[in-house]
Amino acid sequence: MVKPGYKHTEVGVIPEDWDLKPLGTVLLKGRLGGNYANQDVEGELPLMKMGNLARGNFDLSKVQFITPGVMPEPTHRLVYGDVLFNTRNTLDLVGKVAIWRAELPRAYYNSNLMRLEFDQKKVCSNEYANYSMNTEGAISRLRGLATGTTSVAAIYTRDLLKFQIIVPSLPEQHAIATALSDVDVLLESLDKLITKKRDLKQAAMQQLLTGQTRLPGFHGEWEVKRLGDVGSTYGGLTGKTKADFGEGSARYITFMNVMSNVVIDCGTFEHVQLSPTESQNRAKKGDLFFNGSSETPEEVAMCSVLLDEVRDVYLNSFCFGFRFHDGTEADELFLAYYLRSKEGRELMKSLAQGSTRYNLSKVALLKSPLRLPALPEQTAIAEVLTEMDAELVVLEQRREKTRALKQAMMQELLTGKTRLVTPEVNHVH
Repeated sequence: MVKPGYKHTEVGVIPEDWDLKPLGTVLLKGRLGGNYANQDVEGELPLMKMGNLARGNFDLSKVQFITPGVMPEPTHRLVYGDVLFNTRNTLDLVGKVAIWRAELPRAYYNSNLMRLEFDQKKVCSNEYANYSMNTEGAISRLRGLATGTTSVAAIYTRDLLKFQIIVPSLPEQHAIATALSDVDVLLESLDKLITKKRDLKQAAMQQLLTGQTRLPGFHGEWEVKRLGDVGSTYGGLTGKTKADFGEGSARYITFMNVMSNVVIDCGTFEHVQLSPTESQNRAKKGDLFFNGSSETPEEVAMCSVLLDEVRDVYLNSFCFGFRFHDGTEADELFLAYYLRSKEGRELMKSLAQGSTRYNLSKVALLKSPLRLPALPEQTAIAEVLTEMDAELVVLEQRREKTRALKQAMMQELLTGKTRLVTPEVNHVH
């Protein structure tokens, strides 16, 4: 049973006064980009490729550039508000739709992307089209048009033009696009705030962990100590097979937990089977952990600290632990922050050895000189940085909640479950 005022369609239940139209009837044209030679090395002309399309927006974390000397066609230059469609990708990612918001002052798009130009008499704006083609229903229907293998799939223009788009009246489209744009503005301001806070934290780490800036009330020289003077290293789990992991009552700290966090996240331990007779090193509160090798020298010996009292927890076999000697005047959290700071990373990088995979010598690590303030100053610095991290976590959670809210709103508004405009009632006799 469909509730009054709604109707069954091939895309699900929608309001009676809404239409379904093939994309071909609401488009003025679709234009593919250019087949340009491109490179990773930064150049003057950024090129947007299929990897730059996220759902609804562009991802510029990895940008390639048109090879110098190649002149792109002016028609392939992106303009604010352009809606791009990804014609080729993996089966899971083909058919992504995103709107260009002039994230870069100048950019072009390549031949795996198609610019969709809508007839404004039928679709009120590119914003509405972008939201409409990014609902859960639209994403799964676009995926259904793809042909090819899991790794290489395409959506052909003839099939795309038959894709059914939901078309409310122009005033209602406008109201929906405005409501969702407001949430996007909020998301954008949160993104900017998070970036600003991250930059501030980086600057604070650089200033405080090197003694360039001192917190009020602290003075006196910093002491140079070797890491080996204040503690010693121990190894992670040994002699384990694949079958031992995933079950058992003992838990272990994963490689990713060490790599990703200054402070070990105790909510993500995994299980491992240990027999009572086994001799394995237990991790203890206050221990530091390092990954012993990495594919790049920049990522060798990322440092993390365990700040909780946890029973029966061990360390994965790709990392090693560091335990302070009793009575050492060192704040573990200060050291974890220090070894992740610019200065600490440079030190670790200088110790990395290798060509395709980089390893860290524990002997060299223990000989490393560190400049340390007195314990009260270490603790005060760690507290300042912890507060900054906590602020970032709150902002990131707010951003996640706002994203989830936007998804829920899209689902409600673009299927007509919630109406922003009073439906026109047609009396049919």
